[in-house]
Amino acid sequence: MARKPQPPQTFNVVIVGQRGRLAYEALIFAASLRHSDPGFNGRLLIAEPQPGPLWPDDPRIQNTEIRDALTDLGAEFIPFESHHFGAQYPYGNKIEMLSALPQDQPFVFMDTDTLITGPLSTVPFDFERPGASLRCEGTWPVPQIYGPGYTGLWKSLYDKFGLDFESSLDLSQPDEYWRRYLYFNAGYFFYRCPQAFGARFLEYALAIRDDPPVALCAQSFDPWLDQIALPLVIHALGGGRDALPPGLLDGEISCHYRLLPLLYARESDRVVEVLEEVTAPNKLKKVLKGHDAIKRMIYQGRGHKARALFDRENLPRKEQAIRNRIKKNGYWMR
Repeated sequence: MARKPQPPQTFNVVIVGQRGRLAYEALIFAASLRHSDPGFNGRLLIAEPQPGPLWPDDPRIQNTEIRDALTDLGAEFIPFESHHFGAQYPYGNKIEMLSALPQDQPFVFMDTDTLITGPLSTVPFDFERPGASLRCEGTWPVPQIYGPGYTGLWKSLYDKFGLDFESSLDLSQPDEYWRRYLYFNAGYFFYRCPQAFGARFLEYALAIRDDPPVALCAQSFDPWLDQIALPLVIHALGGGRDALPPGLLDGEISCHYRLLPLLYARESDRVVEVLEEVTAPNKLKKVLKGHDAIKRMIYQGRGHKARALFDRENLPRKEQAIRNRIKKNGYWMR
């Protein structure tokens, strides 16, 4: 049965822009948003970390051609300061930048390595109930032989922050199977107010990093800290795994591809088509060719050679197996 069309909503879309690969990804993201959702009437915000003691090098986008191209696509740069993470934990940018966004304005955060493939403005976001990406693997925690299992590890965090653990569980999944526990990829998340979300996100992330429960003594928080804190924030603010209908984000409307070799290896023909359409205009091509992986994967055909190594109907179950096959054949780039 066809989905009933949704009336467009107005909200801000925010990505983190930074020198290097992320700057080029931001440009592809912005081009895909304008291409796939010409009716989008919210603001596209590029949150940009500013130089400071936590950054040994200036993290801002240095390339003026990229900055100009982003501005031409209607993007606005929003500076923010790094007080807690910086270069030591760059994933912390998505936590710290929230305090610089307009208060009480609904937002959707997305990683720069995301392609918009449909009308984002028609997604039925309920901004009172936050959600995040369920396209993930069970990367954290890693229960130890003589330590607590998934239940004990996650419950220690819910207890630390005074949250109800039982109501976070998906009881259709087996006990001690990672999907039973609330866990997201931080590739996108949304809420009615970035500052309220960001204050809770920062509080939880710092408390986990600096004063973790004893049960987590054998667990690694790097690079998972944002994804450990995120489900706790979403649960605390009344959201959950059912905050969006399935099949829209990470489906018909967006694709969190992570790296171009992975996009070509595993994503649909439609995703490849959108990628190559939005990067085709000469004005953008001239800028994007400044990144070697983009030049070779998109413009010199290496991506299609990597794609030919895989059957999209029968992909390896683990992402690492996909990466290994691409590397073995000499097509890995980042």
